[in-house]
Amino acid sequence: MLNITKTIEDQSMMISLEGRLDTITAVELEQAIKESLGGIKELTLDLEKLDYISSAGLRVLLATQKRMNNQGTMKLIHVGDVVMEVFEVTGFTDILTIEA
Repeated sequence: MLNITKTIEDQSMMISLEGRLDTITAVELEQAIKESLGGIKELTLDLEKLDYISSAGLRVLLATQKRMNNQGTMKLIHVGDVVMEVFEVTGFTDILTIEA
């Protein structure tokens, strides 16, 4: 299960994720991002309460990063150890902007 909380202010959007980002929930996240990304210049994903991420979740983050490269910036904040390890092993630390 994944809880997705979106906060939009002007041209900035914060998405907080809680739970597991897996094959099933990645579709939910992808839809939530697609429906809200128009006009957004700064996207922040708060992963503090994200317990797990699968390859499907990584695919959604990569696709979102590619889209944001064309319209603004994207960063990840509060990435936990388990998720950070996945990013490191897959090389996503070189692709994504990750802040402590």
